[in-house]
Amino acid sequence: MPGMILPFRGITPKIHDDAFIAETAVIIGDVEVGAGSSVWYGCVLRGDVNRIRVGSGTNLQDGTIVHVNHDRAGDYRETGGGMPTTIGDDVTVGHQALIHACTVESGAFIGMAAVIMDGAVVEGQAMVAAGALVTPGKRVGARQLWGGRPAKPMRDLTDDELAGLPYLSDHYQGTAACYLEERRG
Repeated sequence: MPGMILPFRGITPKIHDDAFIAETAVIIGDVEVGAGSSVWYGCVLRGDVNRIRVGSGTNLQDGTIVHVNHDRAGDYRETGGGMPTTIGDDVTVGHQALIHACTVESGAFIGMAAVIMDGAVVEGQAMVAAGALVTPGKRVGARQLWGGRPAKPMRDLTDDELAGLPYLSDHYQGTAACYLEERRG
């Protein structure tokens, strides 16, 4: 049995059949998780006051929290306001990260215990270092490594580092497939 999948205000999360949801994960409300993605142990995705979208082949590692920002003018479903969280395809999010009301584009890497805040954008092929704090509205550029608290550009990623990014999402897709196979018997 996958984790705790709970409706909120009449909206039930939509989880692709090929996604792995760990038994202790909690997914609430307006959340969609794509094919081949994995939501690991102790993760919380709370789409209660706005929407969360997770693409295909993305991994949210143990203890990660994903939340959103509400619309102060009313219900986001009616006004389109507030800030959702969008995580693209083939993204790796390290253990205990906090992803809040932001956009993480396809192919990006978020390090362990990193925090990405409201309105921030992490472009594809960008890397946020472990423990970094990306403050509201910042844009982490493609091929850049950002680190620190608050996070700042540290350097451009090397070609070897860029070539290694797909390995991480592929590895987690394979591991999640093994977990699903064992679960299904």
